[in-house]
Amino acid sequence: MKINVKYRNIIYACLMAFCMSFFISFILVSINRGYDHQFLSAWLKTWSQAFICAFFGAYFFPRVIQQIMRRINFVEKPLMIEKDLLEKKTMDDASS
Repeated sequence: MKINVKYRNIIYACLMAFCMSFFISFILVSINRGYDHQFLSAWLKTWSQAFICAFFGAYFFPRVIQQIMRRINFVEKPLMIEKDLLEKKTMDDASS
């Protein structure tokens, strides 16, 4: 299947929304209502509402989160061994 690349974000958001809303709504309706004769109708109603919310979230949140992530300066913490070696080297240099 070949689809124009300009639809990539929409298809991604749609698939993510479908999977997440399907799974989460099923689990929450199962926990809150249990499995009775009205389970399927309650779950489908909840899932359809959840899908709409999840689609907008899956489409817009990644853009906002990427902007936030670009502003964060991530650094790697030095290993304790490296820290001990640096301190030892500093002490050796000071005593020389």
